[in-house]
Amino acid sequence: MVRNFFSLVKISHTVFALPFALVGFFLGFQDVSGGFPWKLLALVLICMVTARNSAMAFNRWADQEFDAKNPRTSNRELPSGILSRKSVGWFIALNVTLFITATYFINTWCFILSPVALAVILGYSYMKRITPLSHFVLGAGLGLAPVGAYLAVTGHFAAWPILLGMVVLLWVSGFDIIYALQDEEIDKSLHLKSIPAWLGKDRALGYARIIHLLSGTILMITGYFMVRVYPSLFLLFWFGVCLFIFMLIYQHRIINKYGLAKVNLAFFTFNGIASVVFGTLVILDFYI
Repeated sequence: MVRNFFSLVKISHTVFALPFALVGFFLGFQDVSGGFPWKLLALVLICMVTARNSAMAFNRWADQEFDAKNPRTSNRELPSGILSRKSVGWFIALNVTLFITATYFINTWCFILSPVALAVILGYSYMKRITPLSHFVLGAGLGLAPVGAYLAVTGHFAAWPILLGMVVLLWVSGFDIIYALQDEEIDKSLHLKSIPAWLGKDRALGYARIIHLLSGTILMITGYFMVRVYPSLFLLFWFGVCLFIFMLIYQHRIINKYGLAKVNLAFFTFNGIASVVFGTLVILDFYI
């Protein structure tokens, strides 16, 4: 049963946002005094996991009818009957409760803003019924990770985590457009909205390239100013930035060369590597 819920929420996909959340956390740690906040780190990790569990499970719960009509998704846990709608509902409620409870023990701002974060990450599930720009709502949900983690440590907002959040927003939006290419025709038949269904494959890929170009550009600009504020950041940080941008470029080369046959490689493997390596190198640069 537990394995089925792990499969439902694709727990391995946490690698997309978690490294950026940790970067936000360690940026916050540089801006406060005192020993390392291990308890706070544990609470932030609980928030990350439960927020993502809530979002993914709610998305599966909300899209059960559409998933059942899509050959690519009809074998998922809800449409196939492996998990019941009621059990998934309880799973969502549990994770939402744990998320809000964890924010209560972090600080007042995180607790007050927790419903806003939930509104974004859960609201995404209905955006595809409303607008083809739903990809950006998904990006915004993951983009909250470095902002929220920094806020958890410091109790206030700052430019650097917000800029990193914009990088994540554009990065995720771009690769979600690429991933949505698989469902272009089925989305049209089900009257669901996405950029590929709206504009077609070629124009959607063009927009994904522009969005990723913006993501890489903002990351470079952010990095230029961050290394001036945080003297510890230099060699490993810039190596992480360059590798992240290289992965953005390379996933487009993969799609151009192999088409949708390699979309999972481009979507999961390269984006996962980009996030994990970038986050690891930035954190290491603070201490090496």
